[in-house]
Amino acid sequence: MKQRDLILMKSLIESYVREGHPVGSQALLRSSHLSVSPATVRNIMADLEKQGLLLSPHTSAGRIPTTQGLRIFVDRLVQVKDLQQETLNRLRQSFNPSQETSTILGKASTVLSEMTQMASLVQMPGEPFQRLQHIDFVPLSENRLLVVLVLQDDEIQNRVIKVERAYSRDELNQMANFLNHHIAGKNLAAARKELVAQMVKEKNKLDTLTGQAILLAEQGIDGNKENQGVKNSFQLSGQSNLVSMASNGQLENLESIFKAFKQKQQVLSILERSMVADGVKIFIGEESGNRHFKECSIVTAPYKLSGESVGVLAVVGPTRMRYDRVIPIVDVTARLLSSALTQKAVME
Repeated sequence: MKQRDLILMKSLIESYVREGHPVGSQALLRSSHLSVSPATVRNIMADLEKQGLLLSPHTSAGRIPTTQGLRIFVDRLVQVKDLQQETLNRLRQSFNPSQETSTILGKASTVLSEMTQMASLVQMPGEPFQRLQHIDFVPLSENRLLVVLVLQDDEIQNRVIKVERAYSRDELNQMANFLNHHIAGKNLAAARKELVAQMVKEKNKLDTLTGQAILLAEQGIDGNKENQGVKNSFQLSGQSNLVSMASNGQLENLESIFKAFKQKQQVLSILERSMVADGVKIFIGEESGNRHFKECSIVTAPYKLSGESVGVLAVVGPTRMRYDRVIPIVDVTARLLSSALTQKAVME
């Protein structure tokens, strides 16, 4: 695309986002400040429409952007603004590492919806945040051990690991007692970190059995890592913001959007696609792969614990959202949430 075309695209989409109406050539000429004729603007708009970047709704002479047009705008034209200091301070004050994890995550969801005036989602993390109540080892045949992890709410997880030699029941009891003394009550992420710290700190002091206990426990905690990325819940805030948007004509099929929220697995599948993203990821309209969100954009970012992605937060709103404002809010919130959770893990 020529630079002139990009300027017109940017101006048209900014006008559409701001006002919500199709943009005509005369209005576009005024807002773009280009030194061209109205006929040239009309020709460029017609070309952009042929490329699938703009469309004419109904019989209007004006144009609005398509999903493809919005994608070009988001990828190449939007100018993300730095958050004002007041906004940054408010976000920072929202996260207290001394609070319960569920409270911190709930606050993230609430502050996102309040800041953006849209709906927000925070995916609940999986195993790394579950507290370990007790660990035990059960000998199996052929140099295998069953590691039994008793987590919060008496949830029990069993993991089979291979060992270099067979252990007596007495040895296994000694190892379990040592581990329960050091890591019981911690969440799995903090427990894993504690085990590594013990190995580094007391490498020369640990006897063989104690050192082996740490290695076995680490294998047991890490042994089912492929399932640790699977979460089955999210916290939703700001649905009333979507109702207000629907009342103002910004969203048409509100019932379909709420139906998607109820069908949690479909929403979670979208969030899971953002787990490996490096920073903010944006799904515009049908890009989400969910027909219920065809008139929505979803702005997501993963949040981390000690540098490892453990969940995703997101903002859901109309495709004509203020991307320049929403993107930095989502990005900074994810970073602050990551920092608070990592601090909490260290404190524990």
